[in-house]
Amino acid sequence: LGRRMRQGILVVPTTAVFDAYPNKIETKFNMMNNVGHCGDGYEEIIEKFDRNLISVPIMMGYDFLIEKELSYAKGVMGGNLWLFCDSVNSGIKIGREAVKIIAEIDNVCTTFDVCSAGSKPDTNFPDIGPSTNHSFCPTLKDKLSLEDFKVPESVKSIPEIVFNGIDIDSIKEAMSKSIQGIIDMEGLIKISSGNYGGKLGKFKIYLRELGLKESYFS
Repeated sequence: LGRRMRQGILVVPTTAVFDAYPNKIETKFNMMNNVGHCGDGYEEIIEKFDRNLISVPIMMGYDFLIEKELSYAKGVMGGNLWLFCDSVNSGIKIGREAVKIIAEIDNVCTTFDVCSAGSKPDTNFPDIGPSTNHSFCPTLKDKLSLEDFKVPESVKSIPEIVFNGIDIDSIKEAMSKSIQGIIDMEGLIKISSGNYGGKLGKFKIYLRELGLKESYFS
């Protein structure tokens, strides 16, 4: 967590980090050792916005602020939607709309916003971690067998939306509302979700059980 914040948030202009967990909870990360000491000893604890914050001086001309303690608890990660689109531009536009919808839902966050590189659990190179889901890469049409190539006709782009939530109901809500919000957008051919043969994760969410209109599945 600390490394991700140091390399992905602290270095981005105008960012700050606050504890937004919706419930009171005893389990917390102390962020001084993980992030605060990026101030190299010049950091300090301040009170602001009715919170205890670590103030880290940075070259940009202001201090980076992060709450001294951040709450954490078990949740559900890896909810996802695959958006089968007729072009890269459509994929970006529709994906951004889905992310925008999910951003308005409490207790859910998107992991990558619009993810351009959906992966799979198995890989030929274990040391590198998850690798490209080759069967769904449109550019591999002429390099894969008909059996291995899974991209439907007319589909040119398959962005993935990945989201985490504090519970399974939050994930289901994100899936349902985002599908309803983008279903009629121009350029969208199909919506699906990564299954991975049921091998990845203990939660399984079936799109037909989200209370969506039956016409969505025709």
